[in-house]
Amino acid sequence: MGKGSHYGKQGEARKFDPTFKGPIYNRGCTDIICCILFILALLGYFAVGILAWSQGDPRKVIYPTDSKGQFCGQVGTPLEKKPLLFYFNILKCASPLVLLEFQCPTTQICVERCPDKFMTLVKALKNTDDKEYYKQFCKDGVDMNRKAPEILKDSLCPSIITPSKNFTRRCLPALETLKGGIVVVGNKTTYTDDKGESINATDLLEASKKSNVVVEARAVAMRIFEDYTQSWHWILLGLVIAMLVSLIFILLLRCLAGIMIWVMIIMVIIVIGYGVFHCYMQYASLKGEAGSDVTIKDLGLQTDFSVYLQIRQTWLAFIIILCIVEVVIILLLIFLRKRILIAIALIKEASKAIGHVMSSLFYPLLTFALLTLVIAYWAITAVFLSTSNEPIYKVFNTSECPYSRDTCNPGTFNISNVTTECPDAECLFAFYGGETIYHKYLILFQFYNLFLFFWCVNFVTALGQVTLAGAFASYYWAFKKPDDIPAFPVFNSLGRALRYHTGSLAFGSLILAIVQVIRVILEYMDQKLKGAQNKCAKFLLSCLKCCFWCLEKFIKFLNRNAYIMVAIYGKNFCTSAKDAFFLLMRNIVRVVVLDKVTDFLLFLGKLLIVGIVGICSFFFFTGKFKVAQDVAPSLNYYWVPILTVVFGSYLIAHGFFSVYAMCVDTLFLCFLEDLERNDGTVDRPYFMPESLLSILKKSNEGLKTVD
Repeated sequence: MGKGSHYGKQGEARKFDPTFKGPIYNRGCTDIICCILFILALLGYFAVGILAWSQGDPRKVIYPTDSKGQFCGQVGTPLEKKPLLFYFNILKCASPLVLLEFQCPTTQICVERCPDKFMTLVKALKNTDDKEYYKQFCKDGVDMNRKAPEILKDSLCPSIITPSKNFTRRCLPALETLKGGIVVVGNKTTYTDDKGESINATDLLEASKKSNVVVEARAVAMRIFEDYTQSWHWILLGLVIAMLVSLIFILLLRCLAGIMIWVMIIMVIIVIGYGVFHCYMQYASLKGEAGSDVTIKDLGLQTDFSVYLQIRQTWLAFIIILCIVEVVIILLLIFLRKRILIAIALIKEASKAIGHVMSSLFYPLLTFALLTLVIAYWAITAVFLSTSNEPIYKVFNTSECPYSRDTCNPGTFNISNVTTECPDAECLFAFYGGETIYHKYLILFQFYNLFLFFWCVNFVTALGQVTLAGAFASYYWAFKKPDDIPAFPVFNSLGRALRYHTGSLAFGSLILAIVQVIRVILEYMDQKLKGAQNKCAKFLLSCLKCCFWCLEKFIKFLNRNAYIMVAIYGKNFCTSAKDAFFLLMRNIVRVVVLDKVTDFLLFLGKLLIVGIVGICSFFFFTGKFKVAQDVAPSLNYYWVPILTVVFGSYLIAHGFFSVYAMCVDTLFLCFLEDLERNDGTVDRPYFMPESLLSILKKSNEGLKTVD
């Protein structure tokens, strides 16, 4: 096959250019339309944020709301000392209306404390002390000298109070389950109300569950929040340790790349092996324990996640997962052992490049700060948007009423026709909503907030990739290293990216953001269709999810290499993506064999750091370190700080290793360009060092495609 025909399908090879000395300084602005579009989108994003902050009220998330729409326990209000919500008739919370409007059709008031004993209104009115005790669970201003029927008719007091407990700032019946599944409240299985009717404690349990349908997740969130308040300083210490370990690892990698890679490989195998051993010991220790043979399926979803660690099946699942990971890593190491040696040499060369551009190690801190800013802005805006609805009041009644569930105004309700036709009707707070233009388009604002979040995150990531690519390209194309390396390569590369290529970065980020938003929509549709019986729709949705996942991975790969070409040649995004793609296709064997093996080794480095920090945090927070038992915080879920430390450690390690990965990718792409531009003669010398040339060129002679 002729050389021309081979390159015809995969673009033209680079030709020798004696004036080319690395990243071009004389360049112009690229993708200006996308730059303008991105700036306008950001201005719109700020406008949405300002609108949300002016309309939203996060107190709706923090404080429970009574029937008048007032916040219980809010500082600076008359209800400051009444932080708990009390239901007049908790049984009405078993109504299907709760699932439709997330509000119990019964009067709700703010109270200082929950009732701790049984008492009916009739009994309370007979005794002065009981009357005073009962009054705190009635509406303000009630005259306790009136007869019970009159008070109940005006819905001023509950007909009965039961022992209750504070659960997520709501007074719910203090229910317990005895052996045999018997439900009791205050040590009683039944109690009698004012009408002489017997009420079963099981009915209260059902009502409590319905009243808590919205706050169940919030209860877990509150416990998690409490754990964070107790352990945040230890989490911070763990992340600092992860940063130090990552930095030490990177510095050692620069000096002892070969030794460190092999040490890293062995350590990863040992750490995962220990994980298998620990899980097996836990699995064996639960043998014969009561309740340990219960399956995860039978257990169902529990808010107390520590329950899962008390059954053997959980630990068996951990053992199987870790064994599979261990076997896969060992098999990859066996089959790729020769290529690993070549990849180690490439990492050594990347270590030299980073050694000459040390400021690149600190650039991830800027990326991290920008990402933190973007995430914080998105989260705050999302909270304000979700709480920017107005209180909606509806008519609640016990007898038939034509106005039942109609919207009402509590200020004019007592003088309206509703009270005439329906004497027992009340105008109570139902939920938060609104019918203005702003509220009608609220869902679009939330969608815009999510879309701009993805776009901005991808833009920040792209800015980091272009900046590092430009800095390492400056190193590669310096003929005499380090003398020809320009001063402040990272700073200069960042300046070029922002000044000339904001539009190109916005273009690549926009494409990726669109795909990510489509994936979110598909996930949402999948959740909605979980209960559906249409297998064809489920299959089609699964195929779409798989296709868009693959598309996202491909676009990320293409964008990364396109940004390297943008940093070097200063062309627009589409041209750079095309040039990068054809360059890689002309050298596809080298790409698969070398580049991906190097990524695998760097991934093992991240896995090692996460494993070390994760195991240490596990022993600390579970109190298995004897020296740390006294200082370890008491937590609801000890996995909360552990997972936070593990996730944070991965992000930190990824930040440091992303510098290495970007350096390797840039050097690799520059190496391929160098091979096409030059031939190693005196007139057309290679820019790569002899060590890299001998490793990459000679070791791949047998892998080159036949021209």
